[in-house]
Amino acid sequence: MATHSLSFFFRVLLLLFLTLSERIKGQGVGINYGQIANNLPSPARVAVLLRSLNITRVKLYDADPNVLFSFSNSQVDFMIGLGNEYLQNMSTDPTKAQDWLQQRLEPHISKTRITSIVVGNEIFKTNDHVLIQSLLPAMKSVYAALTNLGLEKQVTVTSAHSLDILSTSYPPSSGSFKEEFIQYLQPLLDFHSQIESPFLINAYPFFAYKDSPKEVPLEYVLFQPNQGMVDPNTNLHYDNMLFAQVDALYSAIKTLGHTDIEVRISETGWPSKGDENEIGASPENAALYNGNLLKLIQQRKGTPAKQSVPIDVYVFALFNENLKPGPVSERNYGLFYPDGKPVYNVGMQGYLPDIIYTSRATTIKILNLWRVVMGLAVAWFILDMGDKMRMR
Repeated sequence: MATHSLSFFFRVLLLLFLTLSERIKGQGVGINYGQIANNLPSPARVAVLLRSLNITRVKLYDADPNVLFSFSNSQVDFMIGLGNEYLQNMSTDPTKAQDWLQQRLEPHISKTRITSIVVGNEIFKTNDHVLIQSLLPAMKSVYAALTNLGLEKQVTVTSAHSLDILSTSYPPSSGSFKEEFIQYLQPLLDFHSQIESPFLINAYPFFAYKDSPKEVPLEYVLFQPNQGMVDPNTNLHYDNMLFAQVDALYSAIKTLGHTDIEVRISETGWPSKGDENEIGASPENAALYNGNLLKLIQQRKGTPAKQSVPIDVYVFALFNENLKPGPVSERNYGLFYPDGKPVYNVGMQGYLPDIIYTSRATTIKILNLWRVVMGLAVAWFILDMGDKMRMR
């Protein structure tokens, strides 16, 4: 009886695992893991959720040691954030960057796969000239510190920007940066080229639609069938706004002399709820936007101007974050509620365990147990299939 019960348990567990793994193939899909909330599951539970979804790339807005520890020995690649508040000190005192790396990165780098440090977020949008001037020196300090640690090939240095840095985005071939930012962007791009790191952009077609719903076709921003537009300068056809925005950025970068820098989307998404004036914010539209985007990622699509470069995207965001300030939409970009239930259906049904892990020792035991159980389940599956083949 005990053997039969154990066999049944493994069968159910394996069936659950295989079913969940097939719901979405997360290769190429990244997720933003924000934590501005007071009701989120523990990082150890989130590690199980992401594993069940087969998502292997995560972007953090800080270097939360609890998160990085919980993903030890996992197959997840992390982009960690260095907040805007650190930039000024690091730009004037390189030892601050060395200290930050020793405290936030070194304790985890041997067990948790950290591939990138995002220095600052949407700096140009702040219009804080001291902060803007501090960005490049801070990035250089971080890179120098990585070099001192022998990690400059393993961990890239970059920053994430809002599309507000563009003065022109239509047509895409006419993309250009705002004049007042060029003096900072030129040396920044030179540095990206020198260290071979990507240029990150936070792109939200939702904002364009919200501001001009009568001029911007909803189908165009939701990746649905539509007539699209043809760039008169290149004759390239665009059937969605996100790709047009990315190519506009490529054009702007080219005007400053660079064709050797890859643009990656560090944030994009669609809110499932918004204020009365946030036209288009709904679970239906969010499901269409993110669902269709996931299909493009899985197809390894490139933009019309960069067809050989598959679009690289981090979806915003994993959870709804109930403490984010601003309009209602800011708290409703999540794919999941904090209890692990999907906000809407994009084919992502993950598993969030009920157990709350309260200590490092318990976390290690639980995660190791999960690995052992899954290993046994797979072994049982192979043996069971072998028995069936012999019976034939």
